[in-house]
Amino acid sequence: MTALDIRPEPATTTSRGDDGEERARLRLPSGAALGVSTLWLSLLVLIPLAAVVVKAFGGGWSGFWDAVTAEQAMASLRLTVATSLIITVINAVMGTVVAWVLVRDEFKGKRLLEIVIDIPFALPTIVAGLVLISVYGPSSPIHLDIYGTRLAVAFALVFVTLPFVARAVQPVLEELDPEVEQAAACLGASRLTTFRRIVLPQLTPAIASGAGLGFARAMGEYGSVLLISGGLNHTQVTSLYAYGRIQNYDFVGAAAVSTVLLVVSLVVLLSLDVLQRRARRRG
Repeated sequence: MTALDIRPEPATTTSRGDDGEERARLRLPSGAALGVSTLWLSLLVLIPLAAVVVKAFGGGWSGFWDAVTAEQAMASLRLTVATSLIITVINAVMGTVVAWVLVRDEFKGKRLLEIVIDIPFALPTIVAGLVLISVYGPSSPIHLDIYGTRLAVAFALVFVTLPFVARAVQPVLEELDPEVEQAAACLGASRLTTFRRIVLPQLTPAIASGAGLGFARAMGEYGSVLLISGGLNHTQVTSLYAYGRIQNYDFVGAAAVSTVLLVVSLVVLLSLDVLQRRARRRG
């Protein structure tokens, strides 16, 4: 180096080839991160849920059993679970179709359709109920009055859960290689066969994920159902029934039916998780 050569020596850089060292540098302290995450989830989810379960058994097993087997409680549970399962199937099919249209087709108004799909996410649920009763209530501009029927409950639940499957499937579809489908077509496979054997197995985890989230949302929905259902016994979902129990100071009864909803939701979500894992292994 001469006296005029004052350029600094190149800085020594850490080799990015050392994956273990790079990960160690970027990773947060595992113990601290785990502790913060556990505390956060406990405060927001685990402790409140545990409190509800404890409250449900405040009168012992017999008190819990009497609360959940009361005639109106059983009717609300049957309606809630059955309707949630039905709309989950509807969403799994229609959500996949909508995602397919958004990814594979080009048309005028596509951006508008993207916005429409997300409207249920943006609307408060009570506003969703007002929208539904304005269109499908006694003063329906299209002469379709379903106010106070179980069909109205299904409409409300489909409305608020509309985006889940579509938004879960859309990014997966965008990542699929169309050349694989083209190769299958060149080998003589029909469109239905190509979709069933090549596309659908790759979409199944996303469909299951979106369907599970939609089912969980439907099981606990309150605001959108409140107005369109008419508050009648035969259209009373479990969330409305639980609120009625609270108004009557029957906190054990409200906690008991809420615990049943929690168990049913967990069983369905765990089942869908198993389906997702199996689909990934097959893929």
